Amino acid sequence: MTYPHPQAVLEHFGIFVAAITGVLAARGKRIDLFGVLVLALVTAFGGGTTRDLLAGDLPVVWLRSPSYLINATLAALLTFFFEFFRAIPKSTLLVADAFALAFFTMLGVQKGVMLHFSAPVAVLLGVVTGVAGGMLRDVLIGKIPMVFRPEIRIYATASLCGAVLFVGCITFGISQHVATVAGLILILALRLAGIYWNLALPVFEDENEA
Repeated sequence: MTYPHPQAVLEHFGIFVAAITGVLAARGKRIDLFGVLVLALVTAFGGGTTRDLLAGDLPVVWLRSPSYLINATLAALLTFFFEFFRAIPKSTLLVADAFALAFFTMLGVQKGVMLHFSAPVAVLLGVVTGVAGGMLRDVLIGKIPMVFRPEIRIYATASLCGAVLFVGCITFGISQHVATVAGLILILALRLAGIYWNLALPVFEDENEA
């Protein structure tokens, strides 16, 4: 029996969760089902597409297999219709987005290492993969992207820390599986702690408010 590659499994988990966040972000915006599907797909594939274009790894990942597109579409439809029967708590968006951030960051940094990029570039690919889909989603619905909003606690910072931990583990000879799990746990811990305890980095205050 052959088992799916761990990276493909991680990719599918990330796409599924990211598509859900795209649907949840559309609530209250008076967007029809087609628009919701577009948001879900942009969120699910935005980070991976940006990563693959930057890395020159073409065609981009979701064009290589219909399973990715089917996965994101099913996740979006299930979430959309579930919302009709039972309202999903608003906090679910932040938690789901934290998982998508963790999954996609690890995918991005893994690809950077696999393509033999330098450590800083691999980390950058991880962060870009983690945040780009959510940024595109927020822009499309007319919101300041989460990565730029101070009330969205420890977002890109969590992604950066997880990517750095992964690269550090690989550098010291720790297996990729262990490095991936460690990176995922760190990103989720930082992001969820930021949400729960309202932790955030210092911000520049508006000089007009001084």
